[in-house]
Amino acid sequence: MTFGEQPAYLRVAGDLRKKIVDGSLPPHTRLPSQARIREEYGVSDTVALEARKVLMAEGLVEGRSGSGTYVRERPVPRRVARTGYRASGGSTPFRQEQAEDGARGTWESRSEQAEASSAVAERLGVRTGDRVMCTRYVYRDAGEVMMLSTSWEPLAVTGRTPVMLPEEGPLGGCGVVERMAAIDVVVDNVAEEVGARPGLAEELMSLGGVPGHVVIVVQRTYYASGKPVETADVVVPADRYRIAYHLPVR
Repeated sequence: MTFGEQPAYLRVAGDLRKKIVDGSLPPHTRLPSQARIREEYGVSDTVALEARKVLMAEGLVEGRSGSGTYVRERPVPRRVARTGYRASGGSTPFRQEQAEDGARGTWESRSEQAEASSAVAERLGVRTGDRVMCTRYVYRDAGEVMMLSTSWEPLAVTGRTPVMLPEEGPLGGCGVVERMAAIDVVVDNVAEEVGARPGLAEELMSLGGVPGHVVIVVQRTYYASGKPVETADVVVPADRYRIAYHLPVR
């Protein structure tokens, strides 16, 4: 096979990817061996190995110890709902979704006081080392972990109030807007930045991914009169979910 300017391993990976996508190599099929790739494409062992590494990094194939490399089941992407700021609404978008018939979502959380890192301090407009309430969430769909979230709130705002613990007390489980309103803090804006990056090892361990898998990261911050009162990182596996936004028309 004659290759153009593109590196040979990418051309081989591209052809194998096409076969996986069009079903010529269906899920659970063993990927051609390194020797077979070398023979079929007329490339070296090094090129064949690098092509397999590309497909593995893309999450299209997985290695099975002592057995070989196999095409992974391609999940049908599901939706994670996001919503713009609303003056009222009760609970979070995830909880509202789970109130629908047939929803199978559950979640758990853990809150603890911590010192703001430099990155969190910058997002909250506080000093590095200031006390914050850090809450970590794990969201599941039919038992499968679908989303991770870490939230930080400055204790200068919520400390020694009934809403200091986001998931406990009279307003436990309500959204940030409702909780802040209970202590006379009026949230009037929310900003979200959406990006993607390779998942961290601990994230992928929780989400059921493999090294190299990409995650979608939503960096959210709630504001009251321009002052940040909560910021959070929402992490979603990019191969299994899509972020769906519902924004109000003003």
